[in-house]
Amino acid sequence: MTISAYSGTDAGRLAPAMDPAEILARQRERESAARTYARTLPIVPVRAEGATIFGADGRSYLDCLSGAGTLALGHNHPDVVQAITETLSRGAPLHTLDLATPEKDAFTDELRACLPPGLGSDVKLHFCGPSGADAVEAALKLAQTATGNHTLLAFTGGYHGMTSGALAVTGNVAVKSPLPAAMSVVRLPFPHPYRCPFGVGLGQLPTAGPDGADLSIRYIERLLDDPLGGVTAPAALIVEAVQGEGGVVPAPDDWMRAIREITRRRGILLILDEVQTGVGRTGRFWAAQHSGIAPDILVMSKAIGGGQPLAVIAYRAELDVWTPGAHTGTFRGNQLAMAAGRATLRRVRRDGLDERAANLGARLLTGLRELARTRPHVGHVRGRGLMLGAELVDPAAAADAAGAHPADPRLAALVRAECLRRGLIIELGGRHGAVIRLLPPLIITEAQASRVLATLADALDAAVRRLVTAPDRSNPTDRPRGEPTPADREDAGRGAQ
Repeated sequence: MTISAYSGTDAGRLAPAMDPAEILARQRERESAARTYARTLPIVPVRAEGATIFGADGRSYLDCLSGAGTLALGHNHPDVVQAITETLSRGAPLHTLDLATPEKDAFTDELRACLPPGLGSDVKLHFCGPSGADAVEAALKLAQTATGNHTLLAFTGGYHGMTSGALAVTGNVAVKSPLPAAMSVVRLPFPHPYRCPFGVGLGQLPTAGPDGADLSIRYIERLLDDPLGGVTAPAALIVEAVQGEGGVVPAPDDWMRAIREITRRRGILLILDEVQTGVGRTGRFWAAQHSGIAPDILVMSKAIGGGQPLAVIAYRAELDVWTPGAHTGTFRGNQLAMAAGRATLRRVRRDGLDERAANLGARLLTGLRELARTRPHVGHVRGRGLMLGAELVDPAAAADAAGAHPADPRLAALVRAECLRRGLIIELGGRHGAVIRLLPPLIITEAQASRVLATLADALDAAVRRLVTAPDRSNPTDRPRGEPTPADREDAGRGAQ
């Protein structure tokens, strides 16, 4: 059936009439095979407010993706809209390279006031290109320049972007395999509560002994100190306090403190990637604050621009060894992003939205655990603040030595489609794409949070039923509304930072 036009209350603003099916068809014809979200979320947004997106199909959707965590205040928050409108009405230049402007000065003041303690009062900022991957590239280059070393340490499950250097330290094998190695990177084991790299879990051993986090620390120390370990002097270690694209895996606080001590004792710079975890997402303004550590270099993007493209690194002043022009980027002077970002940082800080994320996230985590208790296809639930994940598994298949059942990516894809049918936008991540990820805006209401849990439970039950009946996937009549077409079914990997 052809849908003629958006039939919502704003139909009068949208001319000419739109056929969302035709728009999606044109996108498939015109855009690259690398597109991701458009394949699995085949909707055409036309308006958005708070945690709600209104589609050209006349339906509303509760957004638990939030631009991959970019929209801390949700869509079109009044503070952000006002900041952008005032900047435009003043006739401010929108593109200024790295020139000083009142907008940039005000944003810098606000950002410095929000930075985690320990970076120092004389902390330096570098404005990068518009994405988190650009900021990761800058952090890696700075560390190599400052130390004179080239080897980088990164973790299994880590995600840092899709550009050359960022991809080198990213763990996803599928997207790295077609490309030559760009940097010397040593991969280290990240502690995982369900899929432990050592096969023992975290704090789940039947007998006394080291758990996965302890073994990770012991392994890293021995490897770095082993003269036959093959690791040349590292420039830096890059880590996420909560792995996002890797499946929403929080690092234990004690483990983070141990990593900080390992790097400090050996003169290795610690780069903390807070691209997705920053600005209140995990229940503290920065995820590092849960463990009380301070990195040498902090990588920021996504929410710091208030929904507009912006990326920044902050680092200790003694690392400011670059010469002029050593790292540049045309779009590092995005004035609208700085205005929107300042408004976002200020609102999160003034309203204590990080604390609210902690409280509401704890409620959602409890609800997800209750859902897992009664549904064996939910193998593990985890997260911090409003950064939550539920890993879907095949409970009929044999578990491994640590008690983890095999991931079930097909079920996860069905759950995503069933959620979309019910007006809930979620995404997937983790190994095999089997982890349901929730990244709602920090302003999501308690009623909306309850709706998320109820919709997820209903969608999971429906997906399990569909998996059992296993309809003919080649027949388009078997495909429910909201599920991608066969042309869009192939998975092109996770979205870029």
